[in-house]
Amino acid sequence: MFKIYLKSLLIVVLIVSIQSCANDDSSDDYVPIEEETVVYNPDEMPYATLSEYNFFQGDLKNLEPVSGVLPYNLNSPLFTDYAHKKRFVWMPEGSIASYNSDHTPLDFPVGAMLIKNFYYDNIIPSGDTKIIETRLMFMTDDGWDFANYVWNEEQTEASFTTNGSFVGFDWIDDDETQKSVNYRVPSRNECFSCHNKFGTPVPIGPKPQNLNKEYNYSNGTLNQLDKWIEVGYLEDNVPSTIVSTVDWSDESLPLELRVRSYLDINCAHCHSEESYCEYRPMRLAFNENNDDTNKGVCVTPDTQISPLTHIIAKGQIDKSVLHFRISSTEEQYRMPLLGRTLQHVEGVRLIEEWINSLDGECE
Repeated sequence: MFKIYLKSLLIVVLIVSIQSCANDDSSDDYVPIEEETVVYNPDEMPYATLSEYNFFQGDLKNLEPVSGVLPYNLNSPLFTDYAHKKRFVWMPEGSIASYNSDHTPLDFPVGAMLIKNFYYDNIIPSGDTKIIETRLMFMTDDGWDFANYVWNEEQTEASFTTNGSFVGFDWIDDDETQKSVNYRVPSRNECFSCHNKFGTPVPIGPKPQNLNKEYNYSNGTLNQLDKWIEVGYLEDNVPSTIVSTVDWSDESLPLELRVRSYLDINCAHCHSEESYCEYRPMRLAFNENNDDTNKGVCVTPDTQISPLTHIIAKGQIDKSVLHFRISSTEEQYRMPLLGRTLQHVEGVRLIEEWINSLDGECE
């Protein structure tokens, strides 16, 4: 069993297990269906419809995986306008991923497919679940490629598209509050904007630091990395201790770790070297953001917006650029640039708590 090794400033916290995250509903019991197998013809991909891959058996909308399609989730999920997500991974028989480092994606083999479904519960007026899109990343001989599938109104099929679109609807959230969204399905180019490292596409989520957690499988609870090794999807060369992100919504954990984990999954894919926003003086990946300067504390912003004086002004949310941008829903100001049209109220509250906890003043 892997241990989860966490560092916060001068504090070292050892956590044995972490529960699953809110807004990431792939923690249902995993019961693979043995009769069917995935259809993998790389010369014909991407297919015109999602059903052609045969990832799921029965009614497509139930997302019941066939044998070899393994569910997973992350310590902290990326916020996408409150959409729930179900994630799966599949690899061709005989192929296997390998470990590079705690903070970089696993080295996936050719043919590996990452399957992420975005959906909402309690849609008004029907009260039904509505799957909006299924995003695939699949490894080719030339590297990662994208395929996005938009679901029809009947929830019977999803069709391939490279174009972006909007889907507007109302729903009732987990707090029994009615909300509205004009959900953005990204274009192919928008996918590349976020999944971009050194000018090539890369996954964001499947890093050991994010996968190192327990999952409730049909035959018992097991660390996800152990499970991937058990089913033959990951080489058994992963360190016994991994510096891992945490569930940012777990208030029993140190505030600093929660903030660092939130910034990593929501911001670091742009605010890092050789990425979309590398020109800005912020480095928000978990392996870098233990440094206050990299988080922007007392750093003068490169874009002046009055009365904002610093990216993070200690104890002053009204003078902090980061707080302003993650709070805003205006397209010219909001951060992240893509994947969000609504304010993430709980995330903003977390950042406010952290900024207000910082002692001293910025010069």
